[in-house]
Amino acid sequence: MGGGLTIGLAATFAGVTVKTVRHYHRLGLVEEPGRDSSGYRRYGSSELLRLVQVRTLAAAGVPLVEIGPLLDAGTEQFAAALVDVEQRLTGQISALIARRDTLHRLADGDRALLPDRACAVLDRMRALGFSPDYVVGQREGFVLARALLPVGFESFLAQIELRLDDPVFVDLTKRSWEAEAWDADDPRIEELATATADHYLANRDLLGDPEIMRAWTEAAAKYALINNHGQDQAPISARLTALTEAKLRTAGVAVPRE
Repeated sequence: MGGGLTIGLAATFAGVTVKTVRHYHRLGLVEEPGRDSSGYRRYGSSELLRLVQVRTLAAAGVPLVEIGPLLDAGTEQFAAALVDVEQRLTGQISALIARRDTLHRLADGDRALLPDRACAVLDRMRALGFSPDYVVGQREGFVLARALLPVGFESFLAQIELRLDDPVFVDLTKRSWEAEAWDADDPRIEELATATADHYLANRDLLGDPEIMRAWTEAAAKYALINNHGQDQAPISARLTALTEAKLRTAGVAVPRE
């Protein structure tokens, strides 16, 4: 048997698979050694060194297409190329850390899509005893509002915070959600809409910043998307909202229309 290593042993010593060695050959990263008298390719120390070099650079994140020129470069070029690779790897690491942080935030679905202030509002709704389904609907509405009218989102949140400070508003809102269990022709629906509209009219700060209301009016289609979100799952609540808004418009409040 001739001297040198078989491809299997060379692969083992270099810490790669035979398939990987052959791949390196196809790419021209490592020259194929000649065959011995028995027809086997035998890997000597130079081929093994090259295999180890290629494997080390590949494991460090250097693209395979760049490894050949890198190994064939002079000392200064090699050092400069490594600096470039390091910078790229640092950028990739930063991107991966950002992805990991996003995954961590996804464990708390609110914080993956909303700023801390909005999450605090949702936490407060939970603490006030709003149903989980209601809070989920509000969260989805917040996400839509932030995407569709980002400039006014902070004022929108301020309006919600003000409403949550009002015990009567909180009670009316809870009753509106509980109304989903009522029959569609239940007279209490009209009564609740009237009570809600009257409370808004008696406490006009709850209607929010007039500038934001004007902004929503100018973006009525966007307002409708948010306002009508989830109405299939909560038709009574959607009807209550529509009745309340109609009563407010009758009283002269510029509630946006679709």
